[in-house]
Amino acid sequence: MADFQRNRSKQILREAEGYLDLATACSERLALDASSRDLMAVRAVETLARLDDCDQDRAEVWYLKGMAYRIMERHSDAIQALDKSAEFDRNNIHTWLALGWCYKRAQRIDKAIEALEEALQVDDRQAIIHYNLACYWSLAHNVKFAVRYLEQAFDLDPAYRDLVNDEHDFDAIRQHPRFQELLTVIV
Repeated sequence: MADFQRNRSKQILREAEGYLDLATACSERLALDASSRDLMAVRAVETLARLDDCDQDRAEVWYLKGMAYRIMERHSDAIQALDKSAEFDRNNIHTWLALGWCYKRAQRIDKAIEALEEALQVDDRQAIIHYNLACYWSLAHNVKFAVRYLEQAFDLDPAYRDLVNDEHDFDAIRQHPRFQELLTVIV
């Protein structure tokens, strides 16, 4: 019976992941409209609700719920679910990145920064963490930290240089001499 239960839980988790993949997998040109994305996210949450009570409190389940709420732009619900996921697994940088993303949209830049600082504790070699921290520090109007993290992102992955011109998060500090200096460094 235990194997059946384990297989059933895996199947439900994969089904929920499938709905989330459908909601997000298309390119911007072929992206689903908001109501279709929301429908896929709702189906993911409903699918996860079919798990037995003993399987509900797991990091992966809370992470998937958080991602579904994120798709629906229900940021406070997403934050609650992702926080719960982080309680179960503090070493998942994807959870911390998603938390930062949701906190930013909930206008809690301080908490977004905290979430990504946690991600750095897990893996400080991920350029995306440094890049997002640079964005959040820019939004907080802290040029010193924004430039420091952006420089680290560039060191880890020079391709991040190509993103800066189109990144509106840097508009607050774009004209600052330290920011300009970083962008004019020849690689």
